[in-house]
Amino acid sequence: MTEKPHHPDPHSVSAFTLLPPQSAQTAVIFASPHSGAHYPESLQRRSVLNMMQLRSSEDAFVDRLLASAPRYGAAVIAAQYPRAWVDLNRAEDELDSALIAGLERSHPGPRVAAGLGVIPRVVSGGRAIYRGKIAQIEVAARLNHVWRPYHAALGDLLTQTHQRQGQAILIDVHSMPSEALDSLGARRPRIVLGDRYGASAARPLVAQIESVFAAEGLAVSRNTPFAGAYITQRYGRPRDNIHVVQIEIDRALYMDEERVEPSEDFHAFSALMERAIAQICAIGAQPMRMAAE
Repeated sequence: MTEKPHHPDPHSVSAFTLLPPQSAQTAVIFASPHSGAHYPESLQRRSVLNMMQLRSSEDAFVDRLLASAPRYGAAVIAAQYPRAWVDLNRAEDELDSALIAGLERSHPGPRVAAGLGVIPRVVSGGRAIYRGKIAQIEVAARLNHVWRPYHAALGDLLTQTHQRQGQAILIDVHSMPSEALDSLGARRPRIVLGDRYGASAARPLVAQIESVFAAEGLAVSRNTPFAGAYITQRYGRPRDNIHVVQIEIDRALYMDEERVEPSEDFHAFSALMERAIAQICAIGAQPMRMAAE
């Protein structure tokens, strides 16, 4: 595989890309916080992992699967930096004292304890990224350049959409490695919808989204094994008609996971996703009467 071009300055690339809607006709916004593929040379130089290992935690090509959304009236915001550099689906204070030099030891939550804080210590499979610790000044620079601009822009999108449409629906799209589903056997889902068990989105809305994917012949589960993390928790306020649904897609549907390349099924699945996006945008173009549920 040909590696992506790299830039010497870790801050030479903006935090995200934003595709505006061709016409603002839906309350839906699509986001891809983990598909960024700009790996600063400093990360590659200091990591004990090779590029393929670093990319194992990347939601590769999810941004491409969402590229049709502006045609149906929805904006798309996608990270440019990878999850291995900054995890946008974590709070900015989910800091890991096992990775960051001079950070006072605390009682971290399970994500940080596992090495999956806002500045990750490991990638998929629990493989350590670095040879040692990193400086607090570097952590601050990453948060200032990547985390804060992304969340400022996402917050603005939600506020503007809510003001314009009377509601906002964030579809936060991720991919899941096939191995994460192996233990589920015959109950293996291809799509997992996360709404934090009803806390981040109205249940009737989630049911409509589930029916869209089920109609395409895909097995869908809710909140198992992924219920949503920081983004659903922070932004989902269904009583205020601000809904967040996390979508996890089985990577085996569209990519060669070992080579981190689109598979021969990519174009067919991309067409399926465009049909699903069109229907979800149509759902978001209708007023919801479910804010109090």
